[in-house]
Amino acid sequence: MKELKKLDSWEVKMTGTFVNADTAIAKRLCGAADIGTTDTTKVTPRNDLKDADFDDIWLVGDYSDKNGETNGGFIAIKLINALSTGGFQLQTSDKAKGQFAFEFTGHYSMSAQDTVPFEIYIKSGTAEA
Repeated sequence: MKELKKLDSWEVKMTGTFVNADTAIAKRLCGAADIGTTDTTKVTPRNDLKDADFDDIWLVGDYSDKNGETNGGFIAIKLINALSTGGFQLQTSDKAKGQFAFEFTGHYSMSAQDTVPFEIYIKSGTAEA
């Protein structure tokens, strides 16, 4: 019965593909990793999680048939305390750039246990003058 239904928590994930990457993206895809201090081209994964490994991620995209220069609509999703849970994935193909699949999961925080780990913003576009 709907009157007895209770939400204990939300599980929220964001998935997609990066078509390019740098060391910051590679670090995020690993989940727990560090960028080298002397060699900033090196990403070293680690077995322990740090609080700094969790960060908010935004996905912003067009959302309206009215997408002019000034009055376009959009949808924005904020994934809170996101951590890569899909692992580091690289897909290559002949004569094409590599692509990096991702899966990020939002997490609750012990310090804000009632804060659901995502927010959604939607703005409809309006006609251009």
